[in-house]
Amino acid sequence: MRQQTGHLYEFAPFLIDTAQHVLSRNGKPVSMTPKTFDLLLLLVENSGRMLTKDEMMKAVWPNTFVEESNLTQQISMIRKALGDTASEQRYIATVQGKGYRFAAEVKGPPEEQSIADDSPPQAPEIPIEHAVLASEPTSTRWRRHLIVVVVAVCIGAAALAYGIYFRHTAKPRSLGTPRTLAILPFQSLRDDSKSDFLGFSLADAVITKLDYVTSITVRPSSAVEKYRKQAIDIARIAAELHVDTLLTGNFIRDGEDLRITSQLVDVKSQKILWTGTFDLKYERLFTVQDSVAQHIINGLKLTLSPQEVDRLRRNNPADPLAYEYYLRGVDLYSRNDFPMAIKMLQKSAEIDPRYALTWAQLGRAHTANASFELGGRAEYAAAETAYQKALAINPAQIEARIYMANRFTDTGRVESAVPLLREAQTTSPNDAEVHWELGYAYRFAGMLKESVEECERARRLDPTVKLGTSTLNGYLYLGQYDKFLESLPKVTDSPFILFYRGFGAYYRNDREQAAKDFDAAFDLHPSLLQARVGRALSYGIRRQPSKALEILHDTENTIAERGVGDPEALYKIAQGYAEIGDRISALRVLRRSIDNGFFSYPYFASDPLLASVRNESEFVKCMELARQRHETFKKKFF
Repeated sequence: MRQQTGHLYEFAPFLIDTAQHVLSRNGKPVSMTPKTFDLLLLLVENSGRMLTKDEMMKAVWPNTFVEESNLTQQISMIRKALGDTASEQRYIATVQGKGYRFAAEVKGPPEEQSIADDSPPQAPEIPIEHAVLASEPTSTRWRRHLIVVVVAVCIGAAALAYGIYFRHTAKPRSLGTPRTLAILPFQSLRDDSKSDFLGFSLADAVITKLDYVTSITVRPSSAVEKYRKQAIDIARIAAELHVDTLLTGNFIRDGEDLRITSQLVDVKSQKILWTGTFDLKYERLFTVQDSVAQHIINGLKLTLSPQEVDRLRRNNPADPLAYEYYLRGVDLYSRNDFPMAIKMLQKSAEIDPRYALTWAQLGRAHTANASFELGGRAEYAAAETAYQKALAINPAQIEARIYMANRFTDTGRVESAVPLLREAQTTSPNDAEVHWELGYAYRFAGMLKESVEECERARRLDPTVKLGTSTLNGYLYLGQYDKFLESLPKVTDSPFILFYRGFGAYYRNDREQAAKDFDAAFDLHPSLLQARVGRALSYGIRRQPSKALEILHDTENTIAERGVGDPEALYKIAQGYAEIGDRISALRVLRRSIDNGFFSYPYFASDPLLASVRNESEFVKCMELARQRHETFKKKFF
């Protein structure tokens, strides 16, 4: 895969870079499909000369029959991109009944140069054998070829990000100010349902690859998936993700070829830092990925630790067909189709059981299916098995460490979660999710100030981390209610966030506002555990204790039957019982919450929602259990 050399054509305020296959206006990228760009380039190269319609169609669509309407449509798209109109015709002049002529003055730079002269070194041409035997069925060859392309594309896109960053920084950036990068889902230029899964999974693969380089802070896939198939508004998206750099890309598959166009934009200046187009042959890429990755590292002149080098080497799939199933599973997970994601990832693991990321993602899909689809104990057990296999293959894999640690915390084994996360911090200090999960674990153990510190550090690294799926409860547990409410995103369509907004208002004794938020959360998602607790508290506010107790008992029984729900969530049921006045049920669930691993002793000691049970002998016993485990944890880890 080589960068081509080429020419620069300028017609103010536009610039065409033929080697990079990009049109820019005042230094800002102009989005165009490959065919539209090819047609514009043909016109510019023949500036001042009339080109017949037949001549243009043969040049742009060689050996292919196309309708004249295709040409008319492409001309219209060029005019739209240039800000031209059929009436003004400043750039594209119509020669009635014959063809078109590029009417603007075109000039090149004083001295033509190779576009790749200042690029990082590229991988050498390496002769390789075809990965598929000629005797294989066509359908199998196609699938394998597709995956070959996908793997190469991921590495190529990573190369773009690295190369852009290298060229933009003539001087090394301060170690304290690494670039913040968001890689948006790649957009398909063709309506092709068979290849549609590549859009998000390509971005996810590049994010995963770059996550092993500590000098760049990359936003997680969960933060960017909402931008799939969206028009790219650089300033808006960058502000939402709190990044200074955006990598965007598109792709189109045509027979045995895949064209990937990608560009990196500096948000503040909105300048293109680096751009490139890669025309890829399926069968030429899979075996050269390690060589390409090494050339990326060399080109950036990065000094990697031995651990980073080892992680990069291990982070490669071995079987192209298995990798296709993996990518499909990742895409399905992002669409919340957890059962089908599990099937795709299981198939991938059957074909290639040595790819650690497949097991990590499979465990995550099982966990989601258990939590959101009420799959229960069997799904949780399958998730843990998958995480263990991932870590057995690659003990340093960051994704498996995070998911496994979360599983430990939720199932009463927070003492096992903390070492996993602390080790992950040493190798990935800029990974916001690692810090957040550590703060989550500390919260369960009652280390509230330490929990807040870790979560605040996570939000400094990535202000979007866990923003819609988790809350900074440490503030709440420390009695900092205003700060807790300020930390919540300003959304009205998330039942989870609405519950916590109501919960914060409840602690501030603004019961009317709390009831409104609780009811809104329940109306949006009546089966969500937190929303059900909120509904019970809302009934209590309205002096309907029988309805409140009915919904709390039903929720408690559902958790017991299906084995879903973490011990912190159980504690909220105990709070609900205590507020309604059912002290026996409150103490029963409180004990179960502590036994299952939520022993936040300082919070229990000050929680005003437990006021009705503080004088009970059983409460004293519960507090002693929580205190002992809290003190043991504190002594072991602090």
